[in-house]
Amino acid sequence: MALKDSVKKRTHKERSQPSSRRKYGLLEKKKDYLLRAKDFHKKEAAIKILRRKAEEKNPDEFYFAMEKSRTKDGVHVAPTAQANAYTADEIRLMKTQDVGYLTLKSQAEKGKIEKLKENLHLLGKSASNTHTVFVDSEQDVASFDPSQHFDTPAELLERRFNRPRTSQLAEPIVVSSTKGESLEKATSRATKSSKRAYEELEHRYARERALARTRDHLQGQRKGMAPGRKVKVSKRGQSVKQFRWKAERKR
Repeated sequence: MALKDSVKKRTHKERSQPSSRRKYGLLEKKKDYLLRAKDFHKKEAAIKILRRKAEEKNPDEFYFAMEKSRTKDGVHVAPTAQANAYTADEIRLMKTQDVGYLTLKSQAEKGKIEKLKENLHLLGKSASNTHTVFVDSEQDVASFDPSQHFDTPAELLERRFNRPRTSQLAEPIVVSSTKGESLEKATSRATKSSKRAYEELEHRYARERALARTRDHLQGQRKGMAPGRKVKVSKRGQSVKQFRWKAERKR
């Protein structure tokens, strides 16, 4: 072991910021200054290049990329989608997962539609058929009173559901509801509730059809990515593309 290695060396401490300049933060060292200077000169060179490009720019020049470029608050926005970022097999796998998700959502919508239909029983829907009543003579036809025949007030004849008899309306339990509402208010509230339920059912039908249409479109795209020579056989305007693959000899 050498003598110089056995002698204790003095520990050199890093110079700190003087107490009078402590409000300016840490004392900048040379390595910090080099990083700051390099960053400053890099930005300065970039600004110089951009200034020269702006001075030498031809105002009449045109590139086809200008048609697809977009700006947001005066700043150009670069497209995030990268071309050919995934292989054909990876894209086909992702489309398969999308089809599975849409199928799951479509089945859930069908379940909700069936539940709504069971609760509604198509109440209040305008009937395509009519109720025919047979009488014995022409005089009975002239004197026929539907309200008396069905034992129901004339205001409730058009209803296909919850059509009580006149004798039932005479009971106090039927005439007034638990909240003290009159018959007209209770009837109006029930009609509005039925209308909202049918509007929800209609929206559910529209959503289920949209999910099925999107699922079929993705499924057609996934099948169209299968390898081999193919010919498009779907007609113009058809939502789902159809292909026919040419027969190839398999080894």
